Amino acid sequence: MESKGIFSLLGDNLSQFWQYTGVANVSFGHILMIVIGLVFIYLAIKKEWEPMLLVPIGFGIIVGNIPFFHGLSIGIYEQGSVLNILYQGVLQGWYPPLIFLGIGAMTDFSALISNPKLLLIGAAAQLGIFGAYAIALLLGFSAAEAGAIGIIGGADGPTAIFLSSRLAPDLVGAIAVSAYSYMALVPVIQPPVMKLLTSNKERLIRMKPPRAVSQNEKRIFPIVGFLLTAFIVPSGLPLLGMLFFGNLLKESGVTRRLAETARGPLIDVITILIGLTVGASTQADKFLQVRSIYIFVLGALSFVIATFGGVLFVKFLNLFLKDGNKINPLIGNAGVSAVPDSARVSHQVGMEYDKTNYLLMHAMGPNVAGVIGSAVAAGVLLGFLT
Repeated sequence: MESKGIFSLLGDNLSQFWQYTGVANVSFGHILMIVIGLVFIYLAIKKEWEPMLLVPIGFGIIVGNIPFFHGLSIGIYEQGSVLNILYQGVLQGWYPPLIFLGIGAMTDFSALISNPKLLLIGAAAQLGIFGAYAIALLLGFSAAEAGAIGIIGGADGPTAIFLSSRLAPDLVGAIAVSAYSYMALVPVIQPPVMKLLTSNKERLIRMKPPRAVSQNEKRIFPIVGFLLTAFIVPSGLPLLGMLFFGNLLKESGVTRRLAETARGPLIDVITILIGLTVGASTQADKFLQVRSIYIFVLGALSFVIATFGGVLFVKFLNLFLKDGNKINPLIGNAGVSAVPDSARVSHQVGMEYDKTNYLLMHAMGPNVAGVIGSAVAAGVLLGFLT
C-alpha cells in the first residue's frame, strides 16, 4: 500500500508539473507572436532597422508570449510580478519623459535656430496625427482611443507611449509596437511619397548654407522654447520640460557630466526597459485582436499623411519665397519626429538626383522641429480628450 501511495503521489506530481509547462499551455497565438518577435530581431540584425529598439522589443515579444499557468505571478499583467512592476514605467508614463531628457541632451537645434521657418514644416507634418485621429473616429474608436492611435503619426515612440498610457492604457502595447515598427520603416515608407509629390526641378533645389549659430543662442533657445510651448500647451509639460532641460544641460557648457549621463547610460537603460516591457505586453490573448490590425493600418496611414503634409507644405511655402531662398521639398518628410532617420531619408533621396546637393543639415531643422511638434500635439490631444 505504501509503494502504491508513493507512485500515486509521484503521478500527481508529474501531472501537476505538466500542467505548469509551456507545452501544456501553448496556443497558436503564442506561436504566432513568437514568430513575430523573431522577425523583429531578424530585421534589426540583418537589415539594421532601428536595432536599438527592435532587438529589445522583439525579445520582449518572445518573453511575453512564453505560455504559462496563470497564478504564478510571472506574467506582465499579473499584479506584483517583476515584469508588471517594470511595466508600470510605461503605464504610468515614467519612461517617456526620461527618454526625452536624453533626446534633448543629444540634439543640436542649430539648423532650426538658423532658419526658424523650418519650424513650420515640423508643425505641418503633424497633419498625420490629426488625419489618423479622424479616420480612427470613423472606424468606431472612442475619441480617447482615436487620439492615442493618431499620435503614431508623430513618428515618436516615447510620445506615443506617454499619450496612450493616459488615454487608452489597454492599447499601449499595440500602439507602441506600431509606432516603433513604422519608425524603423521610415526609409521604406517615405521615399515613394516624396518622389510622387515632387518634380525633378524641385528635387534639385539648392538651399543656402545655414548661418553660424552662436553659443548664447543655443543656451537661450531651450529656455525660450520651453516657455513658449509650455504656456501654450501646459498638458505637454512632462515631455517638453524634459526635452528642453536636456538640451540646456548640453548647451550650457557647465553641466557636461549630466548631459553625458542623460544621453548615454540613462537613455540606454530606459530604452532597454521600455523596449522589453512594451514587447512583453503583446501577450497573444491581449494583442491578437481585430483592433490591433486597425491600429497597424492606421499607423501606416498616419505616416503617409504626415509625409504628404510636410512635403506639400514646403511646396506651398515656396510660392511665397524668392528664388535663392526656396526650400527643397524633399526635406518636408523630415517634419516627422523620427530623428535622425527621416533627415537621412531626405538626404539619400536628394543624392539620387544630385550627388553634390547635401540636404542632411537642412533636413535636421524640420526633423528636430518634429520632436517639439509631436510633444505639442500630444499636449493638445491630452488637453481636450481627458
